Amino acid sequence: MDVGELLDYKPPQALKRPSDLDDDDDGIEKAKKMRRIARAKANKMARAPSPTPSVQTLDQITDEERAEILKFVETEQAQGEVVDEATIKRIVLNFEKRSLKNREMRIKFPDSPERFMDSEVELHEILQEMRVLATAPDYYTLLVKLQVIPSLLELLAHDNTDISVGTVELLQELTDVDILNESEEGAEALLEALLEHQILALLVQNLERLDETVKEEADGVHNTLSIVENLTELRSEITTEAGKQGLLGWLLRRLKVKGPFDGNKLYASEMMSILLQDNEKNRTMLGEMDGIDTLLQQLAFYKRHDPASAEEHEYMENLFNCLCSALMVVPNRDKFLKGEGLQLMNLMLREKKTSRNGSLKVLDYAMSGPYGKDNCNKFVDILGLRTIFPLFMKTPKKNRRKVLSTEEHEEHVCSIIASMLRNCKGSQRQRLISKFTENDHEKVDRLLELHFKYLEKDAEKEGRPRTSVTEENFTAVRNMLDELESDIPTDRGDLTPSCTSNSFHSA
Repeated sequence: MDVGELLDYKPPQALKRPSDLDDDDDGIEKAKKMRRIARAKANKMARAPSPTPSVQTLDQITDEERAEILKFVETEQAQGEVVDEATIKRIVLNFEKRSLKNREMRIKFPDSPERFMDSEVELHEILQEMRVLATAPDYYTLLVKLQVIPSLLELLAHDNTDISVGTVELLQELTDVDILNESEEGAEALLEALLEHQILALLVQNLERLDETVKEEADGVHNTLSIVENLTELRSEITTEAGKQGLLGWLLRRLKVKGPFDGNKLYASEMMSILLQDNEKNRTMLGEMDGIDTLLQQLAFYKRHDPASAEEHEYMENLFNCLCSALMVVPNRDKFLKGEGLQLMNLMLREKKTSRNGSLKVLDYAMSGPYGKDNCNKFVDILGLRTIFPLFMKTPKKNRRKVLSTEEHEEHVCSIIASMLRNCKGSQRQRLISKFTENDHEKVDRLLELHFKYLEKDAEKEGRPRTSVTEENFTAVRNMLDELESDIPTDRGDLTPSCTSNSFHSA
């Protein structure tokens, strides 16, 4: 072979890997599709409960399957693309093309789903591919500049809920707090763009049409609430806007949905607690939407039933927390009184179920301060003294489901009694004072016991000498009680209370 032949010789060329920018190449699209399917299967397997490993299960994998798995892993490692500016621009361009194509096909063939279905599948696929953007928060500023956020949010109103749910899933990953914390500049840019284009209103509108009996749409509801939670963690003032855009009303309606307890019901209670925390506007709005009655109705079930699981127990505690937050607004205390909330809390204390702890906390909030006057007097009228003083005399023993500590329990009980001493007048006050004279002033002894218990705790905390409890301490207080007792009428026939009606009795 001469030199010329050597120079002209060309070895057989291996198939050249197609360019990432060539959208028309069937080979690369097919490869991408196979990778997406594999990823989807892997994600599905990851979300599913892991079976107990066994030798039999491993032996069932054939040599051919092992080879395919190894080939897939090697292919992924070889073809895995780095997320950089060029990658992001390519993905965004493909998204815009497919979104536009789908829109045009729907307009052109509105009554022929089979004509635009392929474009819908392609749009859904690119939404799945865009999830890789969540791994590069440093490029969120670029995303905003490329004007992709408005196009994404438009898909929340897409006629196909699969597309809107896919968009919600993508937004949930983009707004993940852990990811946003990696880039403060990117997080701020993304947040501003989302709020500017009314993400909260669009999310609530989409929530209204999702059917939670369909698993994918139920996941969409969960992801929607997760997006709102992510946004509120970054900016607490977003809670006001979320309530104004209708989320608070949707949450109330979701709590009232009858059916088995599920994760979305728990998440709805968590989100309501977040919206009401340190937000007077949302608390007022809740009262105007009859939210106090809704919370009382949902809690009435736990009057005679304990939660069936740890998740349901958390749900119940969230409802109690929501009620306590709402009662910090004065008009809601009147709604609580008229809705017979005092009667329900009193019955919960008597039933000795897990709900007792939460009801004690609610009573403390409802009766505290000068605006708790009406609730204090009513509590005496419904024989609440017979319920609260046994708890005052003896703190319930600890149990595995106890939420309140001993100190918290004693604090709430003492606070309730102190509120009644401040607010009760006339016959209600006389009945309250007379309780301290029963059984040789045993409640005064208990009061002194608690007083010196916490006086010593306070002294230990501040490093002061412990206070000694002497007989003179008790004698001085007993003399004071004798003087008080002399002012109480001996004829108490006119103080016999009458029990009021209770709409929760049948709950």
